[in-house]
Amino acid sequence: MATRTHDDPDEEGVEFIHEDDGSITARDKETGVASFGETKAEALAMLAEALTLHDGGGEPVADEDLEAWGIDPEPEGNEDLPEFMR
Repeated sequence: MATRTHDDPDEEGVEFIHEDDGSITARDKETGVASFGETKAEALAMLAEALTLHDGGGEPVADEDLEAWGIDPEPEGNEDLPEFMR
């Protein structure tokens, strides 16, 4: 069973959760954004990246990126996808 520290929604900071598989989850108390790693330092680094993306940072994904990853940017049947994914 995962264990976690005291959770007060009015607090700022990071909460560490020790998962059953040995990984550590770091969760930003203010936003609820979380990421994980094998160590606290790795979890914090991954959380920092996740928070940057959450705040609108990073590069948009272009069709060329999708093609490089082997994903068809315009698959047939995309009318079933939500508008933001079309």
